Amino acid sequence: MALMFCLVSAAVLTATAGGDWLAEVPTRDREKTNPFRDQPQAIEVGRLLFAGHCSQCHGENAQGTKKRPSLRTARIQSEASEGALHWLLVKGNVRHGMPSWSKLPDQQLWQLVSYVKSLKAAE
Repeated sequence: MALMFCLVSAAVLTATAGGDWLAEVPTRDREKTNPFRDQPQAIEVGRLLFAGHCSQCHGENAQGTKKRPSLRTARIQSEASEGALHWLLVKGNVRHGMPSWSKLPDQQLWQLVSYVKSLKAAE
């Protein structure tokens, strides 16, 4: 029993230490709701912000590049909540090349989230 507990604990710690940012999102942040959800104007502003701040790394259509992941994956489109994406934009993940965008106004961060969540998942 103790061995099983140690193995499970090690697996959880390895996942978190390995850069599983989604596991690091606090519950209060994960549960935040986007004040701009499904608003076409917010999605359009988010698209423009994405083009200026994110497309260099994640690709023009958020399809990913050799160095940075696609934002059209099921993980981002289905598993990650809007609050979790907002948290990632604020905190960043410098170890994995994701800068913090906390210098942007909160409204713009939510508009970026609106745009990302408006994308279709890759099939």
